[in-house]
Amino acid sequence: MGEAVAETVGERFRELYGAVPEGVWAAPGRVNLIGEHTDYNDGFVMPFALPHTAVAAVARRDDGVLRLHSADIAADPVELRVADLTPGSDKAWTAYPSGVVWALREAGHEVTGADVHLTSTVPSGAGLSSSAALEVVVALALNDLYSLGLRGWQLARLCQRAENVYVGAPVGIMDQTASACCEAGHALFLDTRDLSQRQIPFDLAAEGMRLLVVDTRVKHSHSEGEYGKRRAGCEKGAALLGVDALRDVPYAELDAALERLGDEEEVRRLVRHVVTEDERVERVVSLLESGDTRAIGPVLVEGHASLRDDFRISCRELDLVVDTALASGALGARMTGGGFGGSAIVLVEAADVDTVTKAVEDAFAAADLTAPRVFEAVPSAGARRVG
Repeated sequence: MGEAVAETVGERFRELYGAVPEGVWAAPGRVNLIGEHTDYNDGFVMPFALPHTAVAAVARRDDGVLRLHSADIAADPVELRVADLTPGSDKAWTAYPSGVVWALREAGHEVTGADVHLTSTVPSGAGLSSSAALEVVVALALNDLYSLGLRGWQLARLCQRAENVYVGAPVGIMDQTASACCEAGHALFLDTRDLSQRQIPFDLAAEGMRLLVVDTRVKHSHSEGEYGKRRAGCEKGAALLGVDALRDVPYAELDAALERLGDEEEVRRLVRHVVTEDERVERVVSLLESGDTRAIGPVLVEGHASLRDDFRISCRELDLVVDTALASGALGARMTGGGFGGSAIVLVEAADVDTVTKAVEDAFAAADLTAPRVFEAVPSAGARRVG
């Protein structure tokens, strides 16, 4: 994030609002290396931040007015009053930043208004947490400007509440925590129950590998029903097994737990995915810490099979990416994000990037599908002030 970007965003703010912003902030999207649909089950996840960010130029107001503008969506600012912000009142893009203001105020923080100009390079609907990046960048800006003293994990909690309650999307805590807390050159091993964190070194380039993101351009929305159905099914499984969350089902006792679920076949599949996925996260951490990075490839493939067959949230395009990449020499591949579209990740030797990329693009063309967007995922810095 260079000074030129901050200056450009600041200049646009001046054009919109006739004043100089008090600062410019950035918050990244994320890729989840492993640990899918475990966060709302109190489990383990392992995301890292992308270089793609949401950027916000912000200034305080003391008159109760919140003005929001997006360079990517709207021609003119949208004006709201902070006292009128209530859950469900906003169905537009503005629900994400205004929901953060609502969550801060509900938590007792005196936020009296703001002028906000936003822009983002995080692909929307690609499973890369574009909404979390918007939330976190606004939360961090207001935290700094209003001297709230909140730490990254606390901002993440408030942003999750904004999306759960204000927007109405039943997301877990991973996306916001990744955006707020990741460090460059590392993946974040996060326990979503207590939010304890470990930064795991993850420098693929130094080991002659790359991680590609393949955006299928198939859009999804977490606030639609299928995501919520999966979450409700997981909660039902925990209740039937008498545990607080599926995180509490030991991997070694999975078969016995599935037996206890009897003919609840759909719940059995969801439970099997979550319990095995938690184990996969711990396995990847162990492999990375022991320096056996290439060995995570097969674990990624296992994760995709589980998401496809047990959680049933893959799609034709995601499966095509994974199958084609593996057939072309990739070390591993899986879908990432909430599912029903979005992106896949592909672990490759550096020398094979062009070969695998071309194979995937050719496969999409042969299937008469919209061309995917392919780019390298470089573990990057979390939310920060940039101007």
